[in-house]
Amino acid sequence: MKKLVRFGVSLDRRLLDDFDKVVRRRKYATRSEALRDLIRDELVAQEWAGDADREAVATITFVYDHHVRDLTRKLTRIQHDFPGHIMAGMHVHLDHDHCLEVLVVKGRGAEIRKVADALISVKGVKHGKLTLTTTGKGLR
Repeated sequence: MKKLVRFGVSLDRRLLDDFDKVVRRRKYATRSEALRDLIRDELVAQEWAGDADREAVATITFVYDHHVRDLTRKLTRIQHDFPGHIMAGMHVHLDHDHCLEVLVVKGRGAEIRKVADALISVKGVKHGKLTLTTTGKGLR
């Protein structure tokens, strides 16, 4: 059974009021649940910052103009340059010109960043974002 520890936190009244708005908007049952999520998020960020060799997972999301010459071929080639890292992908046609791609990637943090940087920096990719997360191992 998990051992819970209670502790007190002193906050400026306006900061607490703003936090309570977040708690309500995100429909947390309690402030404690919201604080746990904030703490976990920081621990995941520290995991990524501190150990580039640790196994991690992430998503790479990018929007591109599929009419740009050779862009689709370049994006596919880059994905094939990182075998074993891309676990799944989703391709969405946003309109006549633009596509959205979401890739689920897994591997060492440094390698995941290389995949994301390679894809997002290609001419014709209009916006891209690497969203870092964790495998969950060791996270409470």
